[in-house]
Amino acid sequence: MESLIAAVREQEEAARFVAWPGDFDLDRGDHVEEVHLASGAGLEAFAGDGAGGTYFFCGDGGEERPILYADSEGGAALVATGLPELVRLLLVVPWWRDCQAFTDEESRELEAEYLEDMPDLATRRDRAAAALDLGFGLPSPAEVLARLREVATGLGEDFVLIFTPEGHPYEPLFAP
Repeated sequence: MESLIAAVREQEEAARFVAWPGDFDLDRGDHVEEVHLASGAGLEAFAGDGAGGTYFFCGDGGEERPILYADSEGGAALVATGLPELVRLLLVVPWWRDCQAFTDEESRELEAEYLEDMPDLATRRDRAAAALDLGFGLPSPAEVLARLREVATGLGEDFVLIFTPEGHPYEPLFAP
């Protein structure tokens, strides 16, 4: 199977969409602070966002590894159980960082804000998804947010990011 990272890089429609509004940059894989997982599992930075946040693969393996996101303010959360799930999140709910309550109402309000600035959002998303030919249909925003909540507040408890120099954990991005 081809690397999804390579596919995103090669498919212009997908690369543009994940860059914006997804705010996901595969050329920004450095985290400014020294960090590690409390479990001792491996941590590999592979992408970032415009606000200084970093995406990390956790553990050993390839793109199927869990993905942790750490913002630049000392918050972190597990956001996906593999790269395909992260790409779905970026395509369907690019406003996920601001959707703290995971509700449909909150998501619709944020989507309306995005649509004001980008009326062709759905068209661009659909073209990006088609360009990647991911083999899955795009779920609804409610389904994606429910999965994000499950991953971040359930599974994410096993993925605590530690600021290495001080030994302090990052704050959870989402409250259970």
